[in-house]
Amino acid sequence: MLEGVVPFPPDFARRYRERGYWRDRSLAQEFADAFRAFGPRTAVIDGERRFTYAEIDALSDNLALNLLELGLKPLDRIVLQLPNCAEFVLLYFALQKLGAIPIAALASHRYAELSQFTRLAEAVACAYPERQGEYDFAPMVARVRAENPCLRFALVLGAPRAGEIALGELIERPAALPRSRLAGIAIDPTDPCIFQLSGGTTGVPKLIPRTHNDYAYNSRTAAEVCGVTGGSVLLLALPIAHNLPLACPGLQGFLLNGGTVVLCPSTRPEAIFPLIARHRVTHIKVVPALLIRLINSPEATRFDTSSLRYIQSGGQRLQPEVRLKTRALIPSCFVQENFGMSEGTLFFVRIDDPEEVRLETVGRPISPDDEVRLLDDDDNEVPDGEVGELCVRGPYTLRGYYGAPEHNARAFTSDGFYRSGDLMRRHPSGSYMVEGRKKDLINRGGEKISAEEIENLILSHPAVQNVACIAMPDPALGERMCACVVPRPGARLALDELVGFLAGKEIARFKLPERLELMSEFPLSSFGKVSKKALVEGVARKLAAERSVS
Repeated sequence: MLEGVVPFPPDFARRYRERGYWRDRSLAQEFADAFRAFGPRTAVIDGERRFTYAEIDALSDNLALNLLELGLKPLDRIVLQLPNCAEFVLLYFALQKLGAIPIAALASHRYAELSQFTRLAEAVACAYPERQGEYDFAPMVARVRAENPCLRFALVLGAPRAGEIALGELIERPAALPRSRLAGIAIDPTDPCIFQLSGGTTGVPKLIPRTHNDYAYNSRTAAEVCGVTGGSVLLLALPIAHNLPLACPGLQGFLLNGGTVVLCPSTRPEAIFPLIARHRVTHIKVVPALLIRLINSPEATRFDTSSLRYIQSGGQRLQPEVRLKTRALIPSCFVQENFGMSEGTLFFVRIDDPEEVRLETVGRPISPDDEVRLLDDDDNEVPDGEVGELCVRGPYTLRGYYGAPEHNARAFTSDGFYRSGDLMRRHPSGSYMVEGRKKDLINRGGEKISAEEIENLILSHPAVQNVACIAMPDPALGERMCACVVPRPGARLALDELVGFLAGKEIARFKLPERLELMSEFPLSSFGKVSKKALVEGVARKLAAERSVS
C-alpha cells in the first residue's frame, strides 16, 4: 500500500469483502468488462465528437502506453486539471490502466492550489488546458515545476511550448510499446485510484485517498439508487473532476452500466438545454444555484425536456419551492436530492419515498453498511429528532487523509468514524435533514471555501488589522463570502482593492470575497472569541434592509 494511506482495519475489510461490496478488482479491471460488453455503444459525446466504448478503450490503451514510455509508472501522482472534455475521460482511464493516481483538481485552480497539490502528493505530472478564457496556464505550471523538481512532465491540451508535451499527440501517436505491457501491471485494489480534494477548514487542502475497491462500489451502488440503465444518458456540466459528476454515479456509474455521457463545457442554460433535447438526456447533475438558473431561463420552455427522468441535486440544501417549480416545469422528472462528501458516505432521496421525505430531507445512506452517528460536543449520540454532528463510517468512506496523521487524530473518532463537520437531524422516516455545519466553510454554489484560508491571505494586507470571513445568504448561490475587516488605525480599504490584492495571491476566482464590511471591532462570544454568528446575523440584517429599500 502507498505510504501515507490509512488502511481499513482488517476486520472491516473482511466484512466488506464477504458482503460483496469489495471485489478486489482495480478500476481498470472493472471498466475492461464494460468496454468489452458495450463495445459498439456510444460512451461519450463531446460536441461533435462521439466515442464508442471500444474507442475509449483503444485510445486510453494507446495513451497509457505512451505515458508508460514517457516514464510514468504505477502509484505516480498526476494533477488532472482539465475541463469537461473527452481528453479528461481518456486520460482518466489511461491513468487507471497504469495504476497511476490522478489528483482531482479543477481548471479554475491557480498557482496557490496547484503548488499545494504538487507538494503534498509529490506529483510527477500535471495535465492542463493551454488556455481557459483569458488565462494562460503555461507560466503558472512552469513556476510550480521550478519550485518542485518532482513535477517532471507538463501535459498540455493544446499547442505545446518549450518544456511542454502535447496531450493530443500522446493520445493519437501509435504506441511503440506492446499492449501486453499494460496486462503486466499489477494494481493493488486497496491502493488509491484517485485523490479527491477536501473542502477542509484549513488553508492547506487535504488529499482524500479513494481506493479501487471503495470507488467502484461507490459508483455501482449510486447507479442503482439513481435508476441508471444501458439506455440512460447523463449530461455533465458541473466540473467532471468533482466527486459527484465523476463517481456518484457520474461518469463511472454510467459507463459501468452501458449508458452515455454527454460533456458540456458550460453551465449556461443556452448551452445545456439544446444538448438535453438533441441527445435525449435522461439524467443531469446540478447544484441548487444552477437548477434555479435553469428553471428561470427562457430556454427551459424553448427546448424539449421530456426525456429527463432524474435531476440530481447536491452540494447544498435544495429548497422545497425549487423542487416544486422544477416538477411543474418538467413533469417527467424526479428531482433527487442527495448529500455527499468526497470523503465517502452518500445520502440519496429515493424515487419511491413519500412526499414529505422528498421535500424535507436529503435521504438516507446508499449502503446497508453505512454507519451514521449524530454526536454532541462530548461525542455522545443525540436523541432522535435532535441536532448533532454527522459522523460516518462504511465501505467507501476513508479512514484517514493522505499523509496527515495529526489532522486525522482530530478528524476521526477513536473507533474510526469520520467527523464531517455537518450538522444533521434524523427525520421520523429514518432519512436525514441538514441543519447547518460546524466547519468554518462558505458554500458558494456548491464550491466549499475555507474561511481560514482567505482570512490568512487578507491579514497580509497592510491596511488590515483583523478579519473574519463569513457566509452571507444569497438567493442564487446559497451563500457568498463577506470579508469583515477591522482596518489599521488611519487605513482605508475598498472591496475592489481587496479583491485585486487577493487576485495577486493567485487563488481560484470563486474564493474572492464579494462584500466588504469595515468595522471598528468585532463582536465577541462569552469565551472571548470573535462571534461569527453575530457577524452573520448583522450582515443578514443589512442585506435585508438594502433589498427592502431597492
